[in-house]
Amino acid sequence: MDDIEIKMANVHEELFHEVTDDSEPKTHHKVTIVGIGAVGMAAAFSILTQHVSSDVALIDCFADKLKGEMMDLQHGSNFLRNAKISASTDLSVSAGSQLIIVTAGVRQKEGESRLNLVQRNVDIFKGMIPKLVEYSPDTTLLIVSNPCDILTYVAWKLSGLPKNKVIGSGTNLDSSRFRFNLAQRLKVAPTSMHGWIIGEHGDSSVPVWSGVNIAGIRLREINPNAGFDEADQENWNQCHKDVVSAAYEVIKLKGYTSWAIGLSCADIASSLLRNTNSVKAVSTLVKGIHGIDKDVFLSLPCVLNSHGVVSIVKQKLSDDEVAKLQASANLMDEVQRGIIF
Repeated sequence: MDDIEIKMANVHEELFHEVTDDSEPKTHHKVTIVGIGAVGMAAAFSILTQHVSSDVALIDCFADKLKGEMMDLQHGSNFLRNAKISASTDLSVSAGSQLIIVTAGVRQKEGESRLNLVQRNVDIFKGMIPKLVEYSPDTTLLIVSNPCDILTYVAWKLSGLPKNKVIGSGTNLDSSRFRFNLAQRLKVAPTSMHGWIIGEHGDSSVPVWSGVNIAGIRLREINPNAGFDEADQENWNQCHKDVVSAAYEVIKLKGYTSWAIGLSCADIASSLLRNTNSVKAVSTLVKGIHGIDKDVFLSLPCVLNSHGVVSIVKQKLSDDEVAKLQASANLMDEVQRGIIF
């Protein structure tokens, strides 16, 4: 022990009378975020500033950036609720996590097929997911990495966790974008607008036009053609088209998406950690629902609490919506059949 450590020990002894050893503090709401790119840090910032958790661990393979992000957040501790923020390139820092959010993954190369991108991310998951579960056997996995639904399936297969404990961020963000677009047209708050996007977090997502409503008044009671391309003269379906193109547009303008998906992660995390029984559109195993007979993960409205997904809302979908959802399931299955574990 050097002179500085001795002096610090003396100061501590003068200040405090020890009652118990708290060198390894225990919390019941620890969140680990794997991958500290723009999405991972937006999730961390949202979770900390919304006080969803005050115990956050960060993991990444780039040690300098990792330390810098940790320090930057730690320097704001005075504005948080005594948050404990740790970071390491070693997965063991995640030990004891109630929730692990995975944002890590590789980006698509120019000319690279979607399946090749999936396989490269699968290879990363193979070296990571089993170890994370080993350190936190009671954890819930929240997969944000893209393609989200495919990689949630992969994480489920690799983790050995029950289906209720492996969740994809799915269309929680898509549904938020959808409500925002609808609310802008009707000049109401997005929180007063009710509408769901289900299916794939991607191009084959399905807008549930049959359920869009304000204060229980369904849009299709007023405009029966709402959401149908040819028949709807008011072109409501543009609200969904804008959802599908939203990420592409944001990436074109600023280079990446971050804040909205980070807020979406905090929203889901809050439901899981606070045991709220909130209904969120997240990616879950949908075999046996709406006529789907394949082991695929797609988004449906799910009740979330500390056990993960505890139930799935049985939406009354139109025949057209069911057909589109099943087509989305077939697309996921087609990609999954090419994965090498």
